[in-house]
Amino acid sequence: MGLNVINIVGRAGKDPEIRYFESGSVKCNLTMAVKRLTSKDDEPDWFNLEIWGKTAEIAANYVKKGSLIGVQGALKIETWSDRNTGTTRSKPVIKVDRLELLGSKRDNDPSQSPSYSSSEAEF
Repeated sequence: MGLNVINIVGRAGKDPEIRYFESGSVKCNLTMAVKRLTSKDDEPDWFNLEIWGKTAEIAANYVKKGSLIGVQGALKIETWSDRNTGTTRSKPVIKVDRLELLGSKRDNDPSQSPSYSSSEAEF
């Protein structure tokens, strides 16, 4: 028996790239930066995310560069042949099963937060 589950929390490295297929499938590609707990001076680890279906549409609509997100999924290794050298190359990709929208940098900056007056609120 095997187990391939990864859970990470970090910030989106760029705005999501979404692609619609003729079959009706939707795919979203996204990068994610994750800081290690061991040292604040270390560069973050970067992960490539692959998101499908309704979750891909949610990511495309609500995730922006810098958004704090949490993902759960399976790690897969994509391989291909380099066009120039013919060398086999690979990269790890997280196939996301679950996406949590945890906030964004703007949520932590009061000057960027929208303000509402009581006259705008609906009761």
